[in-house]
Amino acid sequence: MVRNTRIVRYAAACASALMLCAGLAPAAFADGGPAGPNPVAAGLDAYWTPARMAAALPGDTAKGDGAGPAASAAPPAVDGPRPGEYIPPSRSFTGIPQAGTFFWTDAGGTGRTCSGSVVRSPGRSLVLSAGHCLKGYAGTSPKRHLAFVPQYHDGLKPFGVFPVRVGGVYVPQQYYDLGSRAGAEYDVALAVTEPNQDGTPLQDAVGAVELLTGTGYVHAPVRMIGYPAGAAEPLECWSWTTPWASDDPAEPGTFPRIACDAFVGGTSGGPMLVPWFGGWAVVGVIGGYHTGGNTSQVSYSAYFGTAVSTLYRAAITGAPPAGPAS
Repeated sequence: MVRNTRIVRYAAACASALMLCAGLAPAAFADGGPAGPNPVAAGLDAYWTPARMAAALPGDTAKGDGAGPAASAAPPAVDGPRPGEYIPPSRSFTGIPQAGTFFWTDAGGTGRTCSGSVVRSPGRSLVLSAGHCLKGYAGTSPKRHLAFVPQYHDGLKPFGVFPVRVGGVYVPQQYYDLGSRAGAEYDVALAVTEPNQDGTPLQDAVGAVELLTGTGYVHAPVRMIGYPAGAAEPLECWSWTTPWASDDPAEPGTFPRIACDAFVGGTSGGPMLVPWFGGWAVVGVIGGYHTGGNTSQVSYSAYFGTAVSTLYRAAITGAPPAGPAS
């Protein structure tokens, strides 16, 4: 009975997502993108050499470092394995086409990286990640070589490089207004990409996973994928999610929690996937509470509810992205 209820709940969420997309003219994609080869993607493909990608540092420097929230005068709040808790192991593998990694350079020119996953959309170009990874690129912020590489592994770019469109990064306004700690419940991002160097849209090249919202906190089984910075291959781990009510007053809210070993810096934005009608659906991304967790054994996500649905609608209709208050 519980299993049937969960299936019905997922089906209802999918129907809701399809209704959300139906009838919406994706203004951001009205021009169909560049015809033929994309010189912007070709330039990024040349810039992101295997050496530069391998040297990129995590964009989520706090994830898994065990240091606790930065600049906090209070004792660290509980975060990590419980006494005697089983921590499912992770393993390296060559990845799946629908998951990959963002590469960009920070203001000082240092390469950075975070994880992401391709979600189904009318424009066939949308990538899901964590807000703390991409918040510096919303609004009028410069791109600084920002691109998505699906199924990156061993220095390879099997499907090419997909530039992130200027003004194509969407992060909830609440995340800017409240900050990464008080706004941890809004730690999610969507990025609109341009076609790769061959002119192929992202979803046409690699497919996509379904984005589910409003499905609750408990999911099993969950396949989590993330790209540790500097690693030759991504990690995957099979586990389950449960609700975590924050015990840190600086980061209020309730978050999906998942135990999986070895998810360190660079894995933020990586998807939490559930089986879905012959493929996968995403119910969370590494982020949220303590920007994804202070230890490498336990990760969190912002809850995928109304805020994520609203963000998705903004991205597929080409609405102006949010940004820091002026």
